[in-house]
Amino acid sequence: MRAPLPPEPERAAEVRRRFAAEARAERPDLATLCLLVGAAGDGALADAGLDAAQIELDRLAGLLPYRPGGPRAWALALAGLLGDRCGFRGSAADYQRLESSLLHRVLERRRGLPILLSVVWMEVARRAGAPVYGVALPGHFVVGFGPAEDQVLADPFDGGRVLSGSDAETLVAGATGGPLEPGMLRPADPLDVVLRVLNNVRAWAAARPERSDVALWAIELSLALPSHPARLRYEWARLLVQRGEYVRGAAALEEYAEVLGGVDEGAAEKVRRQAGAARALLN
Repeated sequence: MRAPLPPEPERAAEVRRRFAAEARAERPDLATLCLLVGAAGDGALADAGLDAAQIELDRLAGLLPYRPGGPRAWALALAGLLGDRCGFRGSAADYQRLESSLLHRVLERRRGLPILLSVVWMEVARRAGAPVYGVALPGHFVVGFGPAEDQVLADPFDGGRVLSGSDAETLVAGATGGPLEPGMLRPADPLDVVLRVLNNVRAWAAARPERSDVALWAIELSLALPSHPARLRYEWARLLVQRGEYVRGAAALEEYAEVLGGVDEGAAEKVRRQAGAARALLN
């Protein structure tokens, strides 16, 4: 099945504006940001579809038991509803699908990457009043319930299975080869979650050079976040040139060189030469 196509330019610009405004809100809404990522990647997702996805999250939250108990009880209640009853989980094949990073499609298919399934868990649990948050373990995103001294971890990719301490250590060791550090268990900031989602989209597109359109919208949304890696601007400029947008790409390279010049003039000069080469392609 072909991956979804981005919207027309006017709709795409509107989605970027809304995404940037939400990202700069006093309390950015994670579900809204992830759904706007979906709208940037799937031109078939109109505003009615965005509303329908929010309604579905509300509906799922309404199916949870009322205040089931402490952190472990919440984790088990979510696993029972979302994992067992509704069938939300992931598999190795989901890493090959762009839809696995688009929240509205994850809600439809009930399949996705660990981080998107975790967003479903968090948003449903939050609406029901659970003490929930994301936990960005290296290589595998999970959800946490309760305060640090009574923390319970669950893995939505595995249907919400409650993790023991050794389970979490195994996940980290498999990703890094190192030990589980206490700092890895801290609640993830919503904007960091969204950036990680967009990084996954960029990784998907990097393996498929013919889908540079996907890489482009993912980078442009990343640049709309208040904080992002500076080198993303260079990546964006290079991608514009690769796509034949030589004037925009050259201008973006020159802007990046100005910033880089204050840190590394030699590297900045190399970027300026790249900008000149891009402009030469117009002749």
